Amino acid sequence: MKPKQNRRRDMPTVDQLKAELNRETYNSRFKSVFFSTVYTLVIVAAAAVLVATIWMPVLQIYGASMTPTLGEGEIVVSVKGSDFEPGDLVAFYLGNKILVKRCIAGPGQWVDIDEDGTVYVDGKELSEPYLTEKALGDCDIELPYQVPDNRFFCMGDHRSTSVDSRNTNVGCVSEEQIVGKIVFRVWPLQQFGAVN
Repeated sequence: MKPKQNRRRDMPTVDQLKAELNRETYNSRFKSVFFSTVYTLVIVAAAAVLVATIWMPVLQIYGASMTPTLGEGEIVVSVKGSDFEPGDLVAFYLGNKILVKRCIAGPGQWVDIDEDGTVYVDGKELSEPYLTEKALGDCDIELPYQVPDNRFFCMGDHRSTSVDSRNTNVGCVSEEQIVGKIVFRVWPLQQFGAVN
């Protein structure tokens, strides 16, 4: 008889069984939610990297060649494409670096720059309200200069320090070099918004 009583004492009660069932159910749900959340985060991160790489590259500005429009350390978003107009900000590869400059003239247009830094495109003075100073800068090309086919003449907004299409070391930018058009500033937060 005693062995039977010991067996009954070792058997769990109905409440203990319910508690164990609830614990197992909770663990199962927790694991399911955890793995689902991790899976979702991985998919979102992969999609964000894909979008940032293919359609909307995010870039950080280095140097002062685009001041006052863009300053050192600012973070901007660009949009892929090849439809650029004078005044657009473009990012392009030069060797293993990405530079940001302003599109001044497109394929086939004539560019001329006075000694005081006034820019003319096809004989008309270019309106440049984004500049705080004009300068001829580091110019070693023969002016007036005709932009070759499938290329863009680009200059920095800080004309006295920018090395750009005025210099043969950079030259005109080909469509293949272009990363995209700068459209939006995301950092610093107090300047968050569209870039002109």
